[in-house]
Amino acid sequence: MNTKIKRILEKLHAHRCELTIALLAMITLGLLMLSCHTDGATLAFALVATGAGGEMVTGGPVTTDAVHESSNDYLLNEIDRQITKIRPMATPVDQLSRLAGAKRCGSMVVDYYNVDTKPTKCTLKTAVTLPDDGMYMPEDVRKVIYTSNDAIFDISDTILVKGVSGYNADGTKSSCDLVLYVVGKSDDKGITVMAVNGMNAGGVKGLVPSIAAGTELIRMGRAASELDVQTAQFEALPQRATQNCQIFKAQVEQSVLHRMANKEVDWTLNDQGEAAIYDMRLGMEKSFLFGIKSLIYDHNKRENVYLTGGIWHQAGKEFAYSADSFTEETLVDMMREAFTGNAGSKRKVLIGGSAFISRLNKLTYSKVVNAGESVVKWGIDFSEMRSKFGKLYVLLSEVFDECGMENCAMIIDPEYLQKYSHLPFGTEALNLKASGQRNTDAIVLTEASCLVLRYPKAHMRIVMN
Repeated sequence: MNTKIKRILEKLHAHRCELTIALLAMITLGLLMLSCHTDGATLAFALVATGAGGEMVTGGPVTTDAVHESSNDYLLNEIDRQITKIRPMATPVDQLSRLAGAKRCGSMVVDYYNVDTKPTKCTLKTAVTLPDDGMYMPEDVRKVIYTSNDAIFDISDTILVKGVSGYNADGTKSSCDLVLYVVGKSDDKGITVMAVNGMNAGGVKGLVPSIAAGTELIRMGRAASELDVQTAQFEALPQRATQNCQIFKAQVEQSVLHRMANKEVDWTLNDQGEAAIYDMRLGMEKSFLFGIKSLIYDHNKRENVYLTGGIWHQAGKEFAYSADSFTEETLVDMMREAFTGNAGSKRKVLIGGSAFISRLNKLTYSKVVNAGESVVKWGIDFSEMRSKFGKLYVLLSEVFDECGMENCAMIIDPEYLQKYSHLPFGTEALNLKASGQRNTDAIVLTEASCLVLRYPKAHMRIVMN
């Protein structure tokens, strides 16, 4: 008997570490069950540290609650995170919108608002002329002019008259452009101005010289007097726009016999689902880019069908180029147009057809515009193009080719690309066997969503003449 006891003690001593861990685990489990006891219910599981950076679930099966309670929550909150891993290079617009996050909307029709920047340029509508007899009166210092957009000017604004020379104090022409000061504004169009550096003639100083029709006028800063407390109000009212969500669907089926049959390759319903998601995203990409917003009535289904509008038609700018003279200078002008005159960011995405991307690749780049190394953004491998105006992340989009727009491209500001989702992407299993339709396993993929462009002038279409 003593020999047996001695052997048992030796075994306990050899496995004392394991026994200690087990004892601690039992004590921890008991404390957790006692501390979590509420209204006669207890947790069905407990988490125990293994000492190697992991955790064990005891007292029940591995559930989503257990994983969420652990320090290593590996479950995804949204299915979109899984969808974005399926061939992201083929659907860049859909990829950008998913990773940026979607806003939930409670209707198939989305009302949204755009706030644009106040225009800073216009042209002179009617030429400013001088009297034929050369006779001037002191009141001629004030001149009423008519522009193509009088609304952008207010009292106390200053205006730069591009290409028209101003005058020095001694009456000689200056190397500086003419500057006007707004002193009045009429309700029936027209603004009253004075010349800051006007001409002297007929004993009258500061006259507004001749200005040809079509001359560019640039709105500059306001100039207040010493006693001014108030100034003209600045109105920036958002413009209301609407967009339709479109219901996108794909259905995958596999017969029961096909599932049970021996196969050379392990091709399951999940593999078919992945291929269906890719095809579905390609279709969504085309609708998001070039779709026409509409509401049509299907007489066969006796239901309305909502169609979403593409962001190609929402862009506030357009740049046209000539195929015969696409040079580095053209590229500089294109980037200047894309990055100036809007409230956009200095990093934008360019997606285009194969013919347009081919023209970019054939250019000889200098220090002014240069093509950098590949960069990975939003799960997409872009080619970076840098200039003094900003950076472009360039990517070939075969969707442009499939839609017959291989010579076109689009510059998108991801900061102002917004997705609305009425029905988030999801899957639903169909029990076609129980309904007596088909002896198949079936799933349906569904999403009801749309894309809108905030600040339309931050985005630009590129077309060929």
